Amino acid sequence: MWQSVCSLTDNMLKKLFLLFFVVVAFVACQDIDKSERPGDLIPEDKMIDVIAEISLMQSARNFNKRIFENTGIKGREYIYEKYDIDSVQFKHSNDYYADNYEIYQRIYDSVKNRFEKMKVDLDTLQKQEQRLKDSIAEVKRDSLGKQRDSLNPEEEREIQEISDSLIKEKDSLDRMMIDSLPQPRSRN
Repeated sequence: MWQSVCSLTDNMLKKLFLLFFVVVAFVACQDIDKSERPGDLIPEDKMIDVIAEISLMQSARNFNKRIFENTGIKGREYIYEKYDIDSVQFKHSNDYYADNYEIYQRIYDSVKNRFEKMKVDLDTLQKQEQRLKDSIAEVKRDSLGKQRDSLNPEEEREIQEISDSLIKEKDSLDRMMIDSLPQPRSRN
């Protein structure tokens, strides 16, 4: 009989302890304060630009840290200066948006969509660049064959002009790829 009473008491103590733990955990979670809306809140569209650029900077640094450091660019400082914000303003705004899940999700969905569009644009530019390289190689092959067959200076000049224009177009595409970082949409 004494064993059954002890067994009953042990079960009750376990249940009581579990109930106490659940109540304490529930009460503790109720006191979580959400960030108040800061007075210098970064607008949502500007926050999208900032987060996108921070992500690009971190990716560039992680891709090849030595080359990135040799550029002399201080990632976050550059972005803060570009968007006329400071680290405290960014932290307060980021905390506020993180506490408001729907807005934060919308911001990150916009950043993700921007990167997907950039990928499509870069893929298109790479295909154009490859076509230009192939065209230049073909013109050079043709010019070598024609030079052997003919010593006509007019044809040589035409071939050189075509080759030069293709090289200029390739250089233009290279500049477009360099300038493909997202530009800020707002200066609020």
